[in-house]
Amino acid sequence: MTPVLTSTRSAQAELFITRAWQKRGGFAWALWPLSLVFGAIAAARRASFRLGLRTVEHAGIPVVVVGNVTVGGTGKTPTVIALAHALREAGFTPGIVSRGYGAKVSVPVEVRVASNAAHAGDEPLLIRRRSAAPVFVHPDRIRAVRALRAAHPDVDVVISDDGLQHYRLARDAEIVVFDHRLGGNGFLLPAGPLREPLSRARDATLVNNPYDRALPPWPNTFALRLAPGDAWNVANPALRRPLAQFAHARVLAAAGIGAPERFFATLRAQGIVPSTRALPDHYRFDSNPFIDDDVDTVLITEKDAVKCSAWRDDRLWAVPVDAVLDPRLIALVVEKLRGRTPA
Repeated sequence: MTPVLTSTRSAQAELFITRAWQKRGGFAWALWPLSLVFGAIAAARRASFRLGLRTVEHAGIPVVVVGNVTVGGTGKTPTVIALAHALREAGFTPGIVSRGYGAKVSVPVEVRVASNAAHAGDEPLLIRRRSAAPVFVHPDRIRAVRALRAAHPDVDVVISDDGLQHYRLARDAEIVVFDHRLGGNGFLLPAGPLREPLSRARDATLVNNPYDRALPPWPNTFALRLAPGDAWNVANPALRRPLAQFAHARVLAAAGIGAPERFFATLRAQGIVPSTRALPDHYRFDSNPFIDDDVDTVLITEKDAVKCSAWRDDRLWAVPVDAVLDPRLIALVVEKLRGRTPA
Protein backbone atom coordinates (compact mmCIF):
# COMPACT_ATOMS: atom_id res chain seq x y z
CA MET A 1 0.00 0.00 0.00
CA THR A 2 1.45 3.41 -0.97
CA PRO A 3 2.18 6.01 1.73
CA VAL A 4 -0.29 8.45 0.13
CA LEU A 5 -3.09 5.86 0.16
CA THR A 6 -2.28 4.89 3.74
CA SER A 7 -2.28 8.53 4.84
CA THR A 8 -5.57 9.16 3.05
CA ARG A 9 -7.23 6.26 4.85
CA SER A 10 -5.82 7.42 8.19
CA ALA A 11 -7.14 10.92 7.56
CA GLN A 12 -10.55 9.51 6.62
CA ALA A 13 -10.65 7.52 9.85
CA GLU A 14 -9.74 10.65 11.84
CA LEU A 15 -12.49 12.58 10.04
CA PHE A 16 -15.08 9.87 10.79
CA ILE A 17 -14.23 9.88 14.49
CA THR A 18 -14.16 13.68 14.68
CA ARG A 19 -17.62 13.91 13.12
CA ALA A 20 -18.98 11.14 15.34
CA TRP A 21 -17.78 13.08 18.38
CA GLN A 22 -19.95 16.05 17.44
CA LYS A 23 -23.22 14.24 18.16
CA ARG A 24 -24.62 11.68 20.55
CA GLY A 25 -25.28 8.99 17.96
CA GLY A 26 -24.86 5.24 18.00
CA PHE A 27 -21.05 5.43 17.87
CA ALA A 28 -20.88 7.69 20.92
CA TRP A 29 -23.43 5.77 22.99
CA ALA A 30 -21.70 2.46 22.25
CA LEU A 31 -18.48 3.83 23.74
CA TRP A 32 -20.11 5.79 26.56
CA PRO A 33 -19.51 3.09 29.24
CA LEU A 34 -15.79 3.32 28.51
CA SER A 35 -16.04 7.09 28.95
CA LEU A 36 -17.29 6.52 32.49
CA VAL A 37 -14.22 4.40 33.21
CA PHE A 38 -11.92 6.99 31.63
CA GLY A 39 -13.56 9.76 33.66
CA ALA A 40 -13.25 7.85 36.92
CA ILE A 41 -9.55 7.17 36.35
CA ALA A 42 -8.88 10.81 35.38
CA ALA A 43 -10.81 12.10 38.41
CA ALA A 44 -8.89 9.81 40.75
CA ARG A 45 -5.61 11.04 39.30
CA ARG A 46 -6.59 14.70 39.75
CA ALA A 47 -7.72 14.00 43.31
CA SER A 48 -4.42 12.33 44.18
CA PHE A 49 -2.60 15.60 43.49
CA ARG A 50 -5.24 17.78 45.11
CA LEU A 51 -5.17 15.73 48.32
CA GLY A 52 -1.39 15.64 48.48
CA LEU A 53 -1.10 11.93 47.78
CA ARG A 54 1.16 12.77 44.85
CA THR A 55 3.71 15.56 44.78
CA VAL A 56 3.22 18.81 42.90
CA GLU A 57 6.56 20.36 41.96
CA HIS A 58 7.20 24.09 41.60
CA ALA A 59 9.42 25.55 38.91
CA GLY A 60 10.68 28.41 41.08
CA ILE A 61 9.39 30.95 38.54
CA PRO A 62 5.86 31.55 37.23
CA VAL A 63 4.36 28.97 34.87
CA VAL A 64 1.57 29.53 32.34
CA VAL A 65 0.03 26.41 30.80
CA VAL A 66 -1.63 26.73 27.38
CA GLY A 67 -3.55 23.63 26.39
CA ASN A 68 -6.85 22.07 25.50
CA VAL A 69 -9.30 19.67 27.07
CA THR A 70 -10.34 18.31 23.69
CA VAL A 71 -8.58 16.06 21.20
CA GLY A 72 -7.57 17.71 17.94
CA GLY A 73 -6.26 21.06 16.78
CA THR A 74 -7.64 24.21 18.35
CA GLY A 75 -5.04 26.90 17.60
CA LYS A 76 -2.86 26.18 20.63
CA THR A 77 0.50 26.48 18.87
CA PRO A 78 -0.03 30.00 17.45
CA THR A 79 -1.44 30.98 20.85
CA VAL A 80 1.78 29.89 22.58
CA ILE A 81 3.82 31.89 20.07
CA ALA A 82 1.66 35.01 20.46
CA LEU A 83 1.72 34.74 24.26
CA ALA A 84 5.52 34.56 24.25
CA HIS A 85 5.69 37.79 22.24
CA ALA A 86 3.08 39.47 24.46
CA LEU A 87 4.90 38.56 27.67
CA ARG A 88 8.19 39.80 26.24
CA GLU A 89 6.53 43.12 25.39
CA ALA A 90 5.25 43.24 28.99
CA GLY A 91 8.81 43.04 30.29
CA PHE A 92 9.17 39.30 30.90
CA THR A 93 11.78 36.90 29.51
CA PRO A 94 9.77 33.81 28.52
CA GLY A 95 10.98 30.28 27.95
CA ILE A 96 8.88 27.42 26.62
CA VAL A 97 8.65 23.72 27.41
CA SER A 98 6.84 21.09 25.37
CA ARG A 99 6.32 17.37 25.36
CA GLY A 100 7.36 17.43 21.74
CA TYR A 101 4.91 15.05 20.07
CA GLY A 102 6.98 12.67 17.97
CA ALA A 103 10.25 13.98 19.38
CA LYS A 104 12.95 11.35 19.86
CA VAL A 105 14.59 12.44 23.11
CA SER A 106 15.69 10.54 26.20
CA VAL A 107 16.90 13.64 28.05
CA PRO A 108 15.65 17.26 27.86
CA VAL A 109 16.81 18.81 24.60
CA GLU A 110 16.94 22.44 23.55
CA VAL A 111 15.28 23.06 20.21
CA ARG A 112 17.43 25.12 17.86
CA VAL A 113 16.33 27.05 14.79
CA ALA A 114 18.17 24.47 12.66
CA SER A 115 16.91 21.43 14.59
CA ASN A 116 15.35 18.50 12.75
CA ALA A 117 11.59 18.14 13.19
CA ALA A 118 11.89 14.35 13.41
CA HIS A 119 14.15 14.78 16.44
CA ALA A 120 12.63 17.83 18.15
CA GLY A 121 8.97 17.56 17.11
CA ASP A 122 7.16 19.69 14.55
CA GLU A 123 5.31 22.02 16.94
CA PRO A 124 8.32 22.79 19.20
CA LEU A 125 10.44 23.55 16.15
CA LEU A 126 7.82 25.91 14.74
CA ILE A 127 7.42 27.56 18.16
CA ARG A 128 11.19 28.06 18.43
CA ARG A 129 11.43 29.63 14.99
CA ARG A 130 8.43 31.92 15.43
CA SER A 131 8.72 32.92 19.10
CA ALA A 132 12.47 33.61 19.39
CA ALA A 133 12.22 32.14 22.90
CA PRO A 134 14.28 29.19 24.17
CA VAL A 135 12.37 25.90 23.85
CA PHE A 136 13.10 22.61 25.62
CA VAL A 137 11.34 19.31 24.92
CA HIS A 138 10.84 16.24 27.08
CA PRO A 139 7.77 14.19 28.08
CA ASP A 140 8.50 15.07 31.73
CA ARG A 141 7.90 18.81 31.82
CA ILE A 142 9.54 19.13 35.24
CA ARG A 143 12.81 17.90 33.75
CA ALA A 144 12.32 20.18 30.74
CA VAL A 145 11.81 23.21 33.02
CA ARG A 146 14.93 22.40 35.04
CA ALA A 147 17.02 22.10 31.88
CA LEU A 148 15.55 25.34 30.51
CA ARG A 149 16.38 27.27 33.69
CA ALA A 150 19.89 25.82 33.89
CA ALA A 151 20.67 26.82 30.31
CA HIS A 152 18.86 30.18 30.43
CA PRO A 153 18.92 31.61 33.97
CA ASP A 154 17.52 34.92 32.67
CA VAL A 155 14.16 33.28 31.88
CA ASP A 156 11.60 34.52 34.41
CA VAL A 157 8.40 32.87 33.17
CA VAL A 158 7.75 29.46 31.63
CA ILE A 159 5.05 28.80 29.05
CA SER A 160 4.08 25.14 28.91
CA ASP A 161 2.92 24.12 25.45
CA ASP A 162 0.05 21.82 26.42
CA GLY A 163 0.37 19.99 29.72
CA LEU A 164 -2.99 20.79 31.31
CA GLN A 165 -3.12 17.17 32.44
CA HIS A 166 0.52 17.21 33.65
CA TYR A 167 -0.62 17.98 37.19
CA ARG A 168 2.81 17.37 38.72
CA LEU A 169 3.91 20.75 37.34
CA ALA A 170 2.55 23.59 39.48
CA ARG A 171 1.16 26.45 37.44
CA ASP A 172 0.17 30.06 38.08
CA ALA A 173 -2.23 30.45 35.15
CA GLU A 174 -4.03 28.09 32.80
CA ILE A 175 -5.39 29.03 29.38
CA VAL A 176 -7.67 26.50 27.71
CA VAL A 177 -8.09 26.81 23.93
CA PHE A 178 -11.17 25.60 22.05
CA ASP A 179 -12.23 25.82 18.43
CA HIS A 180 -15.80 26.47 17.29
CA ARG A 181 -16.77 22.86 18.09
CA LEU A 182 -16.17 23.50 21.80
CA GLY A 183 -16.70 20.18 23.59
CA GLY A 184 -18.47 18.37 20.76
CA ASN A 185 -21.04 15.96 22.17
CA GLY A 186 -19.88 16.64 25.72
CA PHE A 187 -18.65 13.07 26.32
CA LEU A 188 -15.23 12.13 27.61
CA LEU A 189 -12.90 9.89 25.60
CA PRO A 190 -13.46 7.58 23.81
CA ALA A 191 -17.17 8.42 23.27
CA GLY A 192 -16.39 12.10 22.79
CA PRO A 193 -13.47 14.48 22.31
CA LEU A 194 -13.03 15.56 25.93
CA ARG A 195 -9.94 14.68 27.97
CA GLU A 196 -11.52 16.39 30.97
CA PRO A 197 -15.02 17.75 31.70
CA LEU A 198 -15.97 21.14 30.25
CA SER A 199 -16.49 22.29 33.83
CA ARG A 200 -12.76 21.95 34.53
CA ALA A 201 -11.45 25.01 36.37
CA ARG A 202 -9.10 27.33 34.47
CA ASP A 203 -8.08 30.97 34.56
CA ALA A 204 -9.08 31.85 31.00
CA THR A 205 -10.71 30.32 27.95
CA LEU A 206 -9.91 31.13 24.32
CA VAL A 207 -12.34 30.20 21.56
CA ASN A 208 -10.95 30.07 18.04
CA ASN A 209 -14.20 31.01 16.36
CA PRO A 210 -13.86 31.60 12.62
CA TYR A 211 -17.62 31.57 12.15
CA ASP A 212 -18.30 34.49 14.53
CA ARG A 213 -20.64 32.53 16.72
CA ALA A 214 -21.50 33.84 20.18
CA LEU A 215 -18.94 32.96 22.82
CA PRO A 216 -20.02 30.53 25.54
CA PRO A 217 -21.01 32.17 28.85
CA TRP A 218 -17.94 30.98 30.75
CA PRO A 219 -15.90 33.28 33.01
CA ASN A 220 -12.92 35.02 31.38
CA THR A 221 -13.73 33.77 27.88
CA PHE A 222 -12.17 35.56 24.93
CA ALA A 223 -12.25 35.21 21.16
CA LEU A 224 -9.10 33.99 19.42
CA ARG A 225 -8.52 35.21 15.88
CA LEU A 226 -6.04 33.51 13.55
CA ALA A 227 -4.76 35.80 10.80
CA PRO A 228 -2.90 34.35 7.79
CA GLY A 229 0.20 36.12 6.53
CA ASP A 230 2.08 36.10 3.23
CA ALA A 231 3.03 32.63 2.04
CA TRP A 232 6.72 31.74 1.83
CA ASN A 233 8.38 29.29 -0.51
CA VAL A 234 9.64 26.17 1.27
CA ALA A 235 12.57 25.71 -1.13
CA ASN A 236 13.46 29.42 -0.94
CA PRO A 237 12.11 30.91 2.32
CA ALA A 238 13.15 34.45 1.36
CA LEU A 239 10.57 34.35 -1.44
CA ARG A 240 7.17 35.55 -0.22
CA ARG A 241 3.81 36.20 -1.87
CA PRO A 242 0.44 37.54 -0.71
CA LEU A 243 -2.17 34.79 -0.69
CA ALA A 244 -4.27 36.77 -3.16
CA GLN A 245 -1.69 35.98 -5.86
CA PHE A 246 -2.70 32.30 -5.72
CA ALA A 247 -6.39 33.00 -6.35
CA HIS A 248 -6.27 32.07 -10.03
CA ALA A 249 -3.68 29.28 -9.87
CA ARG A 250 -4.26 25.53 -9.80
CA VAL A 251 -3.78 25.02 -6.08
CA LEU A 252 -3.67 21.94 -3.89
CA ALA A 253 -4.10 22.68 -0.19
CA ALA A 254 -2.82 19.98 2.17
CA ALA A 255 -2.65 19.87 5.95
CA GLY A 256 -1.43 17.33 8.48
CA ILE A 257 -2.93 19.08 11.49
CA GLY A 258 -5.72 18.37 13.96
CA ALA A 259 -8.32 20.47 12.12
CA PRO A 260 -7.35 20.57 8.42
CA GLU A 261 -10.71 21.99 7.31
CA ARG A 262 -9.98 25.17 9.24
CA PHE A 263 -6.84 25.67 7.15
CA PHE A 264 -8.79 25.08 3.95
CA ALA A 265 -11.47 27.56 5.06
CA THR A 266 -8.77 30.16 5.72
CA LEU A 267 -7.54 29.83 2.14
CA ARG A 268 -11.05 30.04 0.71
CA ALA A 269 -11.62 33.23 2.68
CA GLN A 270 -8.64 34.69 0.78
CA GLY A 271 -10.27 33.94 -2.58
CA ILE A 272 -8.36 30.71 -3.24
CA VAL A 273 -10.35 27.75 -4.58
CA PRO A 274 -8.08 24.78 -3.92
CA SER A 275 -8.43 21.07 -4.24
CA THR A 276 -7.83 19.73 -0.74
CA ARG A 277 -6.05 16.84 0.92
CA ALA A 278 -6.39 16.17 4.64
CA LEU A 279 -3.41 14.27 6.02
CA PRO A 280 -3.22 12.64 9.47
CA ASP A 281 -2.25 14.93 12.32
CA HIS A 282 1.55 15.09 12.75
CA TYR A 283 2.03 13.46 9.33
CA ARG A 284 5.71 12.54 9.00
CA PHE A 285 6.41 13.61 5.38
CA ASP A 286 9.09 10.95 4.93
CA SER A 287 8.70 11.50 1.19
CA ASN A 288 6.99 14.07 -1.01
CA PRO A 289 3.29 13.05 -1.28
CA PHE A 290 2.66 15.76 -3.89
CA ILE A 291 5.17 14.58 -6.48
CA ASP A 292 2.48 13.29 -8.85
CA ASP A 293 -0.02 16.14 -8.40
CA ASP A 294 -0.51 18.19 -11.56
CA VAL A 295 -0.91 21.61 -9.91
CA ASP A 296 0.86 24.97 -10.00
CA THR A 297 1.06 25.41 -6.24
CA VAL A 298 0.82 23.33 -3.07
CA LEU A 299 -0.14 25.35 0.01
CA ILE A 300 0.67 23.77 3.38
CA THR A 301 0.76 24.86 7.02
CA GLU A 302 3.93 26.10 8.67
CA LYS A 303 3.79 23.14 11.06
CA ASP A 304 4.02 20.81 8.07
CA ALA A 305 6.61 22.98 6.34
CA VAL A 306 9.23 22.41 9.07
CA LYS A 307 9.26 18.75 7.99
CA CYS A 308 9.68 19.51 4.28
CA SER A 309 12.60 21.94 4.28
CA ALA A 310 14.95 19.47 2.55
CA TRP A 311 12.73 19.12 -0.49
CA ARG A 312 13.47 21.02 -3.69
CA ASP A 313 9.86 21.40 -4.82
CA ASP A 314 9.34 25.00 -5.95
CA ARG A 315 5.56 24.53 -5.94
CA LEU A 316 5.49 24.18 -2.16
CA TRP A 317 4.44 27.27 -0.18
CA ALA A 318 3.84 27.57 3.57
CA VAL A 319 1.07 29.74 4.97
CA PRO A 320 1.93 31.34 8.33
CA VAL A 321 -0.85 32.03 10.81
CA ASP A 322 -0.64 34.53 13.66
CA ALA A 323 -2.86 34.40 16.74
CA VAL A 324 -4.38 37.75 17.66
CA LEU A 325 -4.91 37.75 21.44
CA ASP A 326 -7.45 39.90 23.24
CA PRO A 327 -5.60 42.60 25.25
CA ARG A 328 -7.83 41.73 28.23
CA LEU A 329 -6.44 38.18 28.22
CA ILE A 330 -2.87 39.45 28.20
CA ALA A 331 -3.67 41.85 31.05
CA LEU A 332 -5.22 39.00 33.06
CA VAL A 333 -2.16 36.77 32.63
CA VAL A 334 0.30 39.58 33.40
CA GLU A 335 -1.65 40.48 36.54
CA LYS A 336 -1.50 36.88 37.74
CA LEU A 337 2.22 36.62 37.08
CA ARG A 338 3.08 39.91 38.77
CA GLY A 339 0.88 39.12 41.75
CA ARG A 340 2.44 35.71 42.25
CA THR A 341 4.00 34.86 45.59
CA PRO A 342 7.55 33.57 44.91
CA ALA A 343 7.93 29.81 45.44
